[in-house]
Amino acid sequence: MSTAEERIREAESVRDALRAALAAVGVKLPSFRLDQLSCARENPYPLIELGRCDVATARTLAEALGAAR
Repeated sequence: MSTAEERIREAESVRDALRAALAAVGVKLPSFRLDQLSCARENPYPLIELGRCDVATARTLAEALGAAR
């Protein structure tokens, strides 16, 4: 079983990897972060908040995902 600190570190690592992968296809999500409330619990269950984006960013993301198929 992992500790709370290990779960948060893993979530940060995955967040960073996803941010890099998105940046590689030209997508930057302005509100992309770890959800603070999910990390603040006694037994954290970290969630990665993708946030909101404008239409152009959503289009770029959809195109990148479509090209990956």
